[in-house]
Amino acid sequence: MAKGPRQKLKLLLLAQLLLEQSDEEHPLSTGTLIANLERQGVCAERKSIYSDMEYLTLAGLDVQLRRDGPHRGWFIGARSFQLPELKLLVDAVQSSRFLTQRKSGELIRKLERLASTHQAQELQRQVYVSGRVKTMNESIYYHVDQLHTSIHSRQSITFRYFDYDFRRRKVYRHNGKTYRVRPYGLIWNSENYYLVALDEDSGQIRHYRVDKMSAITLTGETFPLRKEDFDLASYGQKHFGMYHGSELTVTLRAENRMSGVIFDRFGMDIIAVPDGPDHFTIKLPLVMSPQFFGWLFGLEGGVQLIAPPEAVQAYQARLAAAAAQYP
Repeated sequence: MAKGPRQKLKLLLLAQLLLEQSDEEHPLSTGTLIANLERQGVCAERKSIYSDMEYLTLAGLDVQLRRDGPHRGWFIGARSFQLPELKLLVDAVQSSRFLTQRKSGELIRKLERLASTHQAQELQRQVYVSGRVKTMNESIYYHVDQLHTSIHSRQSITFRYFDYDFRRRKVYRHNGKTYRVRPYGLIWNSENYYLVALDEDSGQIRHYRVDKMSAITLTGETFPLRKEDFDLASYGQKHFGMYHGSELTVTLRAENRMSGVIFDRFGMDIIAVPDGPDHFTIKLPLVMSPQFFGWLFGLEGGVQLIAPPEAVQAYQARLAAAAAQYP
């Protein structure tokens, strides 16, 4: 059989066919492979297919041959991502609030290419997440990459910061001021990305929602930062919903049944001190904010704020203000 000009593509075409169209439930027979190759201008014989599969195996593909049963043929066994792993990734992409609908669709289509065409149909899933609202800022996908670069290289950045008005128009803060900060890290909180950074104008550590940042620019100017200079995990734990406020060391008194709630929120390393047969107390630094008071109120008395006095008084004032709205 005469060989055509595309003959050198034979191994690549075979690998593509197997990766795209075969899996354990859908093997491809030798005849099917030969027919596919011929449609693409490549001639092949049955004996040569076996040697080709050996070369593909040596190249790292897990090529398997099923010799028995009604569905006999060649297929790819182990892949870089197995189907359950791809399903998990697709669910994560679909439920991510910080990705727009369009970007979610693009990523899922790319994930589908890591499976066979048959398995890809199982990845066309719809995940419902209660209260999910997709972001309107398409550029966040690239902003996160820029910020990781600046954090890794310890480069200062500049950007502008905005909110949306009721007509969904961008309104830039401080009349479009350009912020200049030293990025310390990214925090994922309440389905949003936040950049934690040192504001160079005020000298204070602040955080910014990444989907509300625009015109991010790396300045090329580096700054020193040792791990012991800043604890990103501690910063995120203190801030409820990433709201700003004054930081205080507070004492919480909780019923024993609330231990799971406390450990879920503050971690297993906190020190819990027994306080009678039915309660325990913890001390930890927290930022006093509406989100913290809302979390406390939602526990319906299962956790009490008992110190310091200024924190208790601030909570009482919040409760009184809320009650006054409903006379």
